[in-house]
Amino acid sequence: MRCPFCGHDDTQVKDSRPSEDSAAIRRRRECTHCDARFTTFERVHLRDLFVIKNDGRREPFDREKLVRSLKLPLQKRPVNIETIEQSVNDIVRQLESSGETDIPTKAIGEYVMEVLARLDSIAYVRYASIYKDFREVDDFNAFLGDLKKNYKKAENG
Repeated sequence: MRCPFCGHDDTQVKDSRPSEDSAAIRRRRECTHCDARFTTFERVHLRDLFVIKNDGRREPFDREKLVRSLKLPLQKRPVNIETIEQSVNDIVRQLESSGETDIPTKAIGEYVMEVLARLDSIAYVRYASIYKDFREVDDFNAFLGDLKKNYKKAENG
């Protein structure tokens, strides 16, 4: 593993343990050249996934983009990073186990919407405003009206 600080090729693993959700192995490493320490994560990778963009372009799936798409609407909300990581792991597992290698952005967006709806209603509305391309206040009002109806249905059983 290459050192991210000095670029040296030789690093030593000082400690390995499962991540909190046991979906990855967390390794503490130390560079033999500059003595810098850093952490890496080893995850199971079932298949190469590709994202099909709305304009038809095909690009490799980037887990970090998925992390950012959850973190952004959850900024300043009471959701911890472990919960976000677990949610990302769940989404990636669903994508990998779907049997498909080409995943439309719309499908990924729907998974994110489902997760945010469970985690935090404010983050859900924030994400929806971009994902559903709200252009006017009436778009927000219509969405919030539907959200209120769904909450009342859930409360009444």
